[in-house]
Amino acid sequence: MADASKARELVAKAEKKLAGWSLFGNKYEDALELLEKASANLKLAKAWSEAGECFLKIAQVQQKLDSAHEVASAYVDASNAFKKTSQPKSEECLRLAVKAYTDMGRLGMAAKYLRELGENAEGRGEKETAVDLLSQAGDLFDGEEQKSEANKAMLKVASLRADLGAYAEAMEGFETVSKRSVDNNLLKYSVKTYLLQSSICAICLSFDKNEPEYVERVLEKYEDIDPSFGGSREHKFLQDLQKARVEGDVDAFTAVVQEFDAMSRLDTWKTNLLLTAKRKLEADEDDLT
Repeated sequence: MADASKARELVAKAEKKLAGWSLFGNKYEDALELLEKASANLKLAKAWSEAGECFLKIAQVQQKLDSAHEVASAYVDASNAFKKTSQPKSEECLRLAVKAYTDMGRLGMAAKYLRELGENAEGRGEKETAVDLLSQAGDLFDGEEQKSEANKAMLKVASLRADLGAYAEAMEGFETVSKRSVDNNLLKYSVKTYLLQSSICAICLSFDKNEPEYVERVLEKYEDIDPSFGGSREHKFLQDLQKARVEGDVDAFTAVVQEFDAMSRLDTWKTNLLLTAKRKLEADEDDLT
């Protein structure tokens, strides 16, 4: 409590400085010094809401001092403080930080915090918002030649788009990252996974398009992207799924999934999409009976 009381006194002194008149124009530097001491004391006291407000005051003073980088940093500090007590306030400050970093051309930093906002939205189940924010982050990472971070963002966006039923857009993302990765010695071993993810999207899309043969064309295209994909276990799995899909055999489709899962555990995302495909196949079967 002593830390918090001391901090409040410092904030009051800073506000008095700011409200006064200074012959030499150094009131902002003096107020800033007081506010920085106050913020440290508030953090020690775990008075997070007050610390957040103090950092916002610091941002305002830094604006008066034309210290763009320090303004952005203060918004990030405010966001971190509010994170303990108010997620909406925390994210509001993070958006201010994104704007500040964007305005000064620090696009990599802007992308970093856009990604955090996107991940927060995903955590709340706001997938469309997450897609928008993560797409922006990916574009900025890409423009800054941070290809690894751009690819991660693109893959996450593709996964979320598939969850939302936007299978064609999801496939586009997986395909783009696959093409970027296939000639990279460190990344090429992940390409089969990306093409598998995209192909599962293609199976779901084939029902929406009412084109049972669509997946076969997609698999041929993916063999061109990665020639080793054609002889892989993933490719065989997809061919077997496609055979069951074309024949309208729900039991065979289920058996193929179970057999592959026993050898290579399917994660929740793939499992959910395959369940979606199975339900679409069951609906087609019901329509024929």
